[in-house]
Amino acid sequence: MKKLISVLCALTLVSAVAIAQPNNKKKGADQWREKVRAEQVAFITNELNLTEAEAQAFWPVYNDVQNKRREAFKASGEAFKALSEGIDGADVNKLLDQYINAKKEAEKLESESIARFKKVLPVEKVAKLVLAEEKFRHQQISRLGQGGHPKGPGNKPGFGQRPQQQ
Repeated sequence: MKKLISVLCALTLVSAVAIAQPNNKKKGADQWREKVRAEQVAFITNELNLTEAEAQAFWPVYNDVQNKRREAFKASGEAFKALSEGIDGADVNKLLDQYINAKKEAEKLESESIARFKKVLPVEKVAKLVLAEEKFRHQQISRLGQGGHPKGPGNKPGFGQRPQQQ
């Protein structure tokens, strides 16, 4: 019962934050991102069956890891973009090294994250966390394939369709 109340409180808080955001073009995307994050919190809470003490220790660590994952993903994406735009330039080796280093940092972060989670959760729940994150990711990919994006199905050319054979 306490777990349900904590999940409902988290969902209410996220909803309140999303509603209070100023009107701009990013509002819809931000609300969608917050909704997905709230769903992820509820999903992980359910999958791990965290005790109250475990939840209090786990969520600050998890949120910190998620922030670092976002930063690593952004750095990797920026390095990839720089590489793709500069492939004809003289600094290709430098750009390639930046991209590889960004990928290595992301892998290092994942190893460090597991070690951090093991400090606050039993190893069985850490394993469940890894599985739950992957399960949630697949669930979201499946949802997108069924038109669950805020823009809806068909708003991207060719989305969900196979290319026509010539």
